[in-house]
Amino acid sequence: MASRALNIPNMLTYGRILAVPLIVLCFFIEGKLHGSDFARWSALAIFALASVTDFFDGYLARIWDQTSNIGRMLDPIADKLLVSSILLLIAADGTIAGWSIWAAIIILCREILVSGLREYLAALKVSVPVTRIAKWKTTLQMIALGFLLAGPAGDKVLPYTTEIGIGMLWLSALITIYTGYDYFKAGLRHVVDE
Repeated sequence: MASRALNIPNMLTYGRILAVPLIVLCFFIEGKLHGSDFARWSALAIFALASVTDFFDGYLARIWDQTSNIGRMLDPIADKLLVSSILLLIAADGTIAGWSIWAAIIILCREILVSGLREYLAALKVSVPVTRIAKWKTTLQMIALGFLLAGPAGDKVLPYTTEIGIGMLWLSALITIYTGYDYFKAGLRHVVDE
């Protein structure tokens, strides 16, 4: 059991979880929430590395036959921690504001609802597999968050970086609604009234 818990795919997942406080810390280096250019580029570098581990942990676990219960449990948790913490961070520092906050709320609500549904279905011994479009949604979401982490620092290098990130965030929110509906449609067949 210990060797399964410490295999390379799981270590990548643990690394993704550890990346969350590091990304947040980048914005608090000066003791208060401040997204300086250095903070943004540092956070983006950590986020990019963490995002790459999201692909490789599952891929390596499958090809090396190193899947484990702890990996299956922690992988979606790591994803949700990474996405939700960055959404909260960029909302708190003002990168997204006004109507754009609704895209973040849609994404966060879907993640919580789908997690609850998966937990309920797991108790019934029912698995709801991740769809291809859900994987595309996650990829688009990660790219959008990368643009938004760069934010004003990125605007100095590539004009409209923030606006591109906001547009992609809205697109991923729309896909999020679709995939959330898909999961609930599949899951509701297994929900029975007691």
